[in-house]
Amino acid sequence: MIPQETVNQILDTARIEEVIGDFVTLKRRGGSYVACCPFHNEKTPSFYVTPSKGIYKCFGCGKAGSAVGFVMEYEHLTYVEALRYLARKYGIEVVEEEESPEAIEARQRSESLYLVSEFAGKFFQEQLSTEEGRSIGYAYFRSRGLEDETIKKYALGWAPKSKKALTDAALKEGYKPEYLTEVGLCSEWDDGSVHDRFYDRVIFPIHSVSGRVIAFGGRTLLSDKSVAKYVNSKESEIYVKSRSLYGIYFAKNAIAKEDRVYLVEGYLDVLSMHQLGIMNVVASSGTSLTVEQIRLMKKFTSNVTIMYDGDSAGIHAALRGINMVLKEGMNVKVVLIPDGDDPDSYSRKHTLAEVRDFIASNEQDFIAFKTDLLLGEAGNDPLRKAEIINDIADTIAGIPDMVKRSVYVDACAEKFHIESDILFARIRSTREKEIMEERAEHERERSRARYEAYRDGAPLPEEPPFRAVVKPKSAMELSEQEPLLAGSEKELLTFLLQDGTSTLEFETDSEFYSEEKATVADFIGSAIDDTPFVNSLYRSVYEAYFALYDEGDSQETIVKKLLDSEDRSVAEVAAQLSEEKYMLTVDGFSKALTTRSSWLVAYVPRAILVYQDKKMQVRLRDLTRSLASAAPEDQEGIMREMSRISVYRGRINQKLGRMK
Repeated sequence: MIPQETVNQILDTARIEEVIGDFVTLKRRGGSYVACCPFHNEKTPSFYVTPSKGIYKCFGCGKAGSAVGFVMEYEHLTYVEALRYLARKYGIEVVEEEESPEAIEARQRSESLYLVSEFAGKFFQEQLSTEEGRSIGYAYFRSRGLEDETIKKYALGWAPKSKKALTDAALKEGYKPEYLTEVGLCSEWDDGSVHDRFYDRVIFPIHSVSGRVIAFGGRTLLSDKSVAKYVNSKESEIYVKSRSLYGIYFAKNAIAKEDRVYLVEGYLDVLSMHQLGIMNVVASSGTSLTVEQIRLMKKFTSNVTIMYDGDSAGIHAALRGINMVLKEGMNVKVVLIPDGDDPDSYSRKHTLAEVRDFIASNEQDFIAFKTDLLLGEAGNDPLRKAEIINDIADTIAGIPDMVKRSVYVDACAEKFHIESDILFARIRSTREKEIMEERAEHERERSRARYEAYRDGAPLPEEPPFRAVVKPKSAMELSEQEPLLAGSEKELLTFLLQDGTSTLEFETDSEFYSEEKATVADFIGSAIDDTPFVNSLYRSVYEAYFALYDEGDSQETIVKKLLDSEDRSVAEVAAQLSEEKYMLTVDGFSKALTTRSSWLVAYVPRAILVYQDKKMQVRLRDLTRSLASAAPEDQEGIMREMSRISVYRGRINQKLGRMK
């Protein structure tokens, strides 16, 4: 863990224009800098860097934050990794806080495994330049259309025919045999000696998201069928196959910028497409697509296009992948390469423009893809057609977002000329069945745990109630938690982040006048302290703001600390609202208010009134819903409360000038 003093030193030293200037060409404009946004394609610069505030913001795509946030976003690093990056840039020594002996040992072991893998990567790369490597390995890569620059960039290599070449070289450099076997570079013979796992093969290094070598794939060039075509690293502490994607390190920035990832099957598919100029491509490396791989892609985009061969195996692989991708909340399309080709061979036969045009013309959403494929198999059989509709409805049922499900239902209903209600009924049934299955699995796990505890004489485990899994919302899905209140909560938060420490100068005849003048933060806090924000993310920012405000920090310091927060959701909202133009729901006030002070005096109280009115609307809505199912003896009480709320809302609306 990095000590807080060092974190503060890093954040205070980093100059945002210098940090971003390492990645983007900035041009001065007044007190700010502008550039074309590195996070989306644009021709007119809308990306602004303001050194005085330590903030960047793109008015095109909405990305915003501080120096550490930019490094995290652009390089796809964790908060701690970004801090270390900035520390290296500014020559700040990072001395980790004291760790336990176990933690130190675990960290050192993990680092040793990385170092062994990186040594092997350099070894294989160097072997490609030997006489044997050039005549076999290098010749193969060139025969597959790979250029020298590509071979070097992706560190492709050659494992010599000798079964001891890597082992001897590694031992000579002092690497321990246990680490060589742990990462799967070597295997152990019966006599206890070790030998190379990779030999007489071309080598494809596999990199982590941060660019470290974590594993290898080795392909034989022999035609002998008894020899496995591929040998892959075994899983280890640093490499879990189901969580890795080939090419992700080289593709991540393009994926984020294009807001789409192309998923292919093999190493050469990735290399050939990258070489052609389509960089947002990754491969599942011959393994069936996993949930962890999908979530890794989703870190950079919500849009995936599956690109598999047009043969039977490729089609069925695409079908298997669709349901999993949809269940993780991603948008999926499918494009099949013409039968006889794969992404590798097709990209080598065509120009960049031709490949892009082919993808644009042939990618289909999953309903069109499944429908065309399955209807072709069904022919005129009505029962088979019904099965296909149910199949597609079950696929839609897996989509977590309700709005997306509804859109797909409409598309499917139109495609098959059936009522959407029929599809909704099937989807509802499928989702209820899945919840029941989750409940049954929960009960089985609970029974197993209780049995094991009883068998071992241990206390019975606590039994938390079953809850269906609900995936957390992203930082930008803010309005879904309570649409009626989202706008008002956002507005009050904007006042805090832009003018929280400003004093409200009320006139002496104002109902809000007090000799002890209140700040915007005091005024808002006292007005809504007993009614916390409903939106969980807005509430987190609100509470983080007041925690710093109560410590006596200045407005500038508060905002900077929020921008540099390790909770990037909080930092994202703070960046957006501290720079965002006021988007007020309170209207009808004189536009002649020219000073900031008079503007705040007029609008802060009205924003609070609007917020209170929205709270009453939500309460009234909930009471109306409960009235129909309430017992007769409870209905009178509910109606009395509804009447009181209506009177209270009437008073609020009078103050807002909405009624006479």
